[in-house]
Amino acid sequence: MTERSWNVLLGCTGSVASIKVPLIVEELKKKIPGVNVKVVPTNASYFFFKDMAIDAPVHTDEEEWALWKKKTDPVLHIELRKWADVFVIAPLDANTLAKMANGICDNLLTCVLRAWDLDNLILLAPAMNTNMWHHPFTRKHINEVNAIYKMSVIAPTSKLLACGDVGVGAMAEPKEIAEEVFQALQYIASNKE
Repeated sequence: MTERSWNVLLGCTGSVASIKVPLIVEELKKKIPGVNVKVVPTNASYFFFKDMAIDAPVHTDEEEWALWKKKTDPVLHIELRKWADVFVIAPLDANTLAKMANGICDNLLTCVLRAWDLDNLILLAPAMNTNMWHHPFTRKHINEVNAIYKMSVIAPTSKLLACGDVGVGAMAEPKEIAEEVFQALQYIASNKE
């Protein structure tokens, strides 16, 4: 991959898999030398890791509203969109997937999505209960999002889930997510040369 500094925006949504967000940041920094990572959690996601150490700035809904005072002030969701080379949402819960499919932008993460440059890549790492993953709405929403965004899905895995069920729905491991981001950045670099 071309020697350059890459900017990865890591969105995370309200799944218990959010406890792995600090590990995702760690794996991204191991896999991609010089990578810059910023984290945008939903409030539900931040609940799971707010007391954990994380080696990246975390931008919250509250910051979105606190930064803007007058017309010429920066707008956080626009600044984050401009900054990022790639947007990774890991974990992606069913709620935010549905919001994406319907264009809802009621928090910082979904505002970034709504402002996202449609020529830029989004990587999605779903995490949800097996029944939610296999629900017809999930397939419908993924198809609708795919029709709008340039995106790639990092498939969930099958294992014992937080709810006690065994089945497909667990978020891919942080190391696999970092590898997928690395591959995506290689693809981006090769298309810009």
